[in-house]
Amino acid sequence: MDLSEFAVVPGPTEDRLAQRQLVDYRNEREDCLEWLLAFGKDPEKAEGYATTTVEPRIYRMDHFYRFVWNREDHYTTNVTHEHADAWMKQLAYEEWSDAHRDCCQKAVMMLFKRRAHERGGEEWEPSIRFNSGSKTTAPRDFLTRDERSAIREASLEYGSIPSYNNVSPKERGRIKAYLAQRFEKPTEDIGKADWDRANGWKIPSLVSVSWI
Repeated sequence: MDLSEFAVVPGPTEDRLAQRQLVDYRNEREDCLEWLLAFGKDPEKAEGYATTTVEPRIYRMDHFYRFVWNREDHYTTNVTHEHADAWMKQLAYEEWSDAHRDCCQKAVMMLFKRRAHERGGEEWEPSIRFNSGSKTTAPRDFLTRDERSAIREASLEYGSIPSYNNVSPKERGRIKAYLAQRFEKPTEDIGKADWDRANGWKIPSLVSVSWI
């Protein structure tokens, strides 16, 4: 299966992984992509998701993995339901659109669906439900000191992308498509200012001042 059109390992992830970790992560991602495209929608009928569905979701799966690495302070592909619930909790506190939160949730559900069918695990039932067509439900319990620290550290990396001038034209096109989804604007309107916005300090600053 040709996966060349997908950003299997986005730039921020490639930059932070050691060589053997990078090989392991690429293999994990390729296996997941192939399953989603061939079986993901209905495994019993071998019906996969459309490329247009999978492509934006794998970016969000990658963000989820990086959130887990920040939380655990080490590389792993052994993600758990607890990790997924923790990421949803972070998204609830951050300034994202309901559509973005909903897509992140669906991406993680797709990831665990594949793990359940391929590895005998369990599909994930979110403890917080996001819906792009209605108001988001946020958790009512307070964060512990350790949770606040984990969120702050994750906020420093979450959503970051490579520098505009440090990527190839092909990779730049993929990142532009991702930014168009993230900022909900046409791909042709994405420019350097959107690169700067993606790597800005708005979210880390909001996370920091929210606990003062």
